Amino acid sequence: MIGRLIAILFLSRDLAHREHLKTTSYAQHVALNEFYDAIVDLADKLTEAYQGRHEIIANIPLLKDESPKAVPADMLKNHMDMVEKLRYTAIDKTDTPLQNIVDEVVGQYLSTLYKLRNLK
Repeated sequence: MIGRLIAILFLSRDLAHREHLKTTSYAQHVALNEFYDAIVDLADKLTEAYQGRHEIIANIPLLKDESPKAVPADMLKNHMDMVEKLRYTAIDKTDTPLQNIVDEVVGQYLSTLYKLRNLK
């Protein structure tokens, strides 16, 4: 499960970068840039901390974009929902250091969603 959680972050990063390059909205361009930079750092932070507590994550799958026509905010909201759904099956609820990093991940999605939906 942890491999899938990390894979969702990688997918979000790739899709956000693609949308960043094709948007004509400056606010969206900046918000997506901030997101894809931050989410990679958070994915690394979570993976390294997990591997410090457990074993090396041998399998991080390459996920396909299942919503190619979705607007960036909807796509990121969908990915955030998947992260929140997986978090307690991928990482024990009592492992607060790792859960705190997942909180940071969700916070990054939420901040980006605010910017994409409200800043023009």
